[in-house]
Amino acid sequence: MKLPFFLARKFVAAETLQEALPIVEGINTQGLRTTFDKLGEYVSDRAVATSAKEEYITLIRTLDGAEGRIDRNISIKLSMLGQKIDEAFCIDNLHEVLTQAKETGTFVRLDMEGTDITESTLSIFERVYPDYRDNVGVVLQAYLKRTREDIDRMCEIQARVRLCKGAYSEPESLAWQEMSTIRDRYLEFMEILISKGRFPGIATHDDILIDATKKYVADNGIPNERFEFQMLYGLRSETQKSLAREGYGMRVYVPYGDQWFPYYTRRLRERKENVWFILSTMFKR
Repeated sequence: MKLPFFLARKFVAAETLQEALPIVEGINTQGLRTTFDKLGEYVSDRAVATSAKEEYITLIRTLDGAEGRIDRNISIKLSMLGQKIDEAFCIDNLHEVLTQAKETGTFVRLDMEGTDITESTLSIFERVYPDYRDNVGVVLQAYLKRTREDIDRMCEIQARVRLCKGAYSEPESLAWQEMSTIRDRYLEFMEILISKGRFPGIATHDDILIDATKKYVADNGIPNERFEFQMLYGLRSETQKSLAREGYGMRVYVPYGDQWFPYYTRRLRERKENVWFILSTMFKR
């Protein structure tokens, strides 16, 4: 049964790329940066993974054809490219996507998923990074206990990192569980990335983390051009515009595609914190 799209409209721009394009262009005209994020994950069929690769390439070419009206910036999931099927197959697909990105001046963020593929994702990233330094970055999740070492790992090669809290359900042996601890780790990693990293994305809707980031850069004389804030489409739109008016880079991640129902139900089912996050953030401006 196909559920009506109006159930997801607040958080998903559209079910098709063509429908999403004018929405994203409108966001760009408000002084906000954007990242296209095609929904879907954990592909187990080679034909589906190949199709996903072609869709990513089509997205890159479409943004290139927009002649600067829309940011050339996309987020992809390696599990969509066959990561769980065969890493070599996945890497071949990724090379094709990144080749198109390099030719068109597009930036591609490799999204981070569950801990079953965290090391695989970082290893694949490190394999392709030397050939696409200006066109590919990765995501790290503050709640994982391994992330302190991964931060150093990415700073050493000057990789562009998007830092988020983390949205998957992970055991206590792998991830911090208390929000106060996760915030502490996030702030630690934020400071390292801004001071030692390369143009990090500070991805958060949390006022505590936003205010602490603003204070850190002000206290240390760090220019706003050294980093950017990042948020999700449909959440805190007034805050997004306010940060942009204050002179901070503000990027909006814009999901689109017809896989919105399994994507969001999985997030909400996995962690009660995700339910609270959606409910609380909906009512913040």
